[in-house]
Amino acid sequence: MFTEISVNDINDFRLGHASNKEAGTGVTVIYFPDGATAGCDISGGGPASRETPLTMPMTADNPINAIVLSGGSAYGLAASDGVMTCLEEHGIGYNTGVSLVPLVCQSCIFDLGYGSSKVRPDSTMGYEACIKALMKAGVVNTDASTAANSDSNDPVQGCIGAGTGATVGKIMGMKQAEKSGLGIYSVKAGTFTMTAIVVVNALGDISDYETGKKLAGLKNSDRTEYISCEETLYQFMAPRDMFTGNTTIGAIITNAAFNKAELNKIASMARNAYARCINPVGTMADGDTIYAASTAKRGNGEAVHVDINFAGTLAARVMSAAIKNAVMNSKISDEEFLSMVK
Repeated sequence: MFTEISVNDINDFRLGHASNKEAGTGVTVIYFPDGATAGCDISGGGPASRETPLTMPMTADNPINAIVLSGGSAYGLAASDGVMTCLEEHGIGYNTGVSLVPLVCQSCIFDLGYGSSKVRPDSTMGYEACIKALMKAGVVNTDASTAANSDSNDPVQGCIGAGTGATVGKIMGMKQAEKSGLGIYSVKAGTFTMTAIVVVNALGDISDYETGKKLAGLKNSDRTEYISCEETLYQFMAPRDMFTGNTTIGAIITNAAFNKAELNKIASMARNAYARCINPVGTMADGDTIYAASTAKRGNGEAVHVDINFAGTLAARVMSAAIKNAVMNSKISDEEFLSMVK
């Protein structure tokens, strides 16, 4: 029915990354050259976000220009300042009559326990990630841009951008956790396309959605084998602050035409992927968020149309595959991991 394709084969959006490997944090910008209609589902108890009300059906129905995923917890929200500056400089944004105002939504993971807690994504890093996305979209001449080096040699997935400092299995602290990162999975069926982009930074363990095999997560104290994060959680019946720095954030992007209310439903259906792959998930120690965006041009009589149940069910499938890709492309040695955690 559908086949996997490369995210580089899709022209409706472009990705730009900025990564600080030494500090263990970064930014990913999803830029929509023709704008996008968006919805959002927030299921975690501690989200760090910006402009998510733009995705609500009761707010003005203006296309958004970009979605930003970043590290830094709430500090990382500063990255969107640089994204907005970059977009404005290139004539991109909502025209208010007196100024362009780029419409940018953002969600952050808590990665302050990996690498340096004092170095967080800021406006400079946001600008760098955005300029790379614009370069890929042909908005910026690569020869003329000195703001950022090409990321053509960087990995497509894994420890890049917002996934640079992502980790999983943290219920017993960082020294028993494992590295994770950013994952992508794209499919097409005829002219219809759908992509999932996710930064997996969960409290819980990560399992293969097809086999149930544990892929990453909580390890025992000497890191020789996996132990169950769920079973460990049951040891703490009394109220306890389990905040150890979590949140899985992602986006579903399709070229099929949907309105904001429908995209909110698709985002909530995509959340099923979190339940399939992450355990425990959606706790008060998480800030789990999923965007759903349609790049279909408004008023285009030839836009792709598919059933919302088809789209929502497939969204959960591609998000599950992206979660798997995130952890499988982020494996590092225990020695390297432990050198980065506190």
